[in-house]
Amino acid sequence: MKIVIIDYGAGNIKNVKFAVERLGYQAILSDDEATIRTADKVIFPGVGEASSAMRKLDSTRLSIVIPTLKQPVLGICLGMQLMCKSTEEGSTEGLGIFNVDVFKFSKEVKVPQIGWNQIENLESTIFNGIKEKEFMYLVHSYYAPLCSASIAQTTYGITYSSALQKDNFYGVQFHPEKSSVAGEKILENFLKI
Repeated sequence: MKIVIIDYGAGNIKNVKFAVERLGYQAILSDDEATIRTADKVIFPGVGEASSAMRKLDSTRLSIVIPTLKQPVLGICLGMQLMCKSTEEGSTEGLGIFNVDVFKFSKEVKVPQIGWNQIENLESTIFNGIKEKEFMYLVHSYYAPLCSASIAQTTYGITYSSALQKDNFYGVQFHPEKSSVAGEKILENFLKI
């Protein structure tokens, strides 16, 4: 199986690669359109700032490529947020895969949310073997509200989408590569789709 992790300068790709390797698979880091299009599975990670990440995607044409992919695609953290219509972070237009806008947490909660929190209302095969209210590791200041694409939710001041799915596109706000055994199980489930 050819697994490609999109390398567009938004950090944390090595941790994702190591997590995939711990599951017994190999992964390629690439920003090459042909390499990405011929992958069996694509992982779109991200740690960083939305507007600079989108500029990088635009400069490499990946902002055009990613929404047209037909194989399973998993967006992680900023990757998931960039798959949405827009984000308040840097007033950034997203890829428009998920029909939802991303907003900053209110000042009533500590921002960013850093640490372990629960996911619930799990509604996808990527959560096979994961129990309701399992803890996942999150680091983020922005969130996607609950919407028709929500397949998991988390509460932090408000209840928001901690995972989204539309057709072959999946997104998780949490970091499965940093979420111990349960996070690796979600990655494994994605790779077995």
